[in-house]
Amino acid sequence: MAQQSLTFQGVKNADQVNKITTALMMLEGVDSAEVGRHGADVDGRVKREALINAVEKLKLGVKVS
Repeated sequence: MAQQSLTFQGVKNADQVNKITTALMMLEGVDSAEVGRHGADVDGRVKREALINAVEKLKLGVKVS
């Protein structure tokens, strides 16, 4: 199992954190995701690009790196 970290800019509230958490956990290959306002640590076998795309698809105005 691999761990990847994402950094967020622009997450404003708990509702956005919850939406990001759900989007990441729905991805095939994600075993766990610890998400906060400033980033996420994701465990599992999933490509980084898939994680970033999942957050961007939410159209929350959050910058992901």
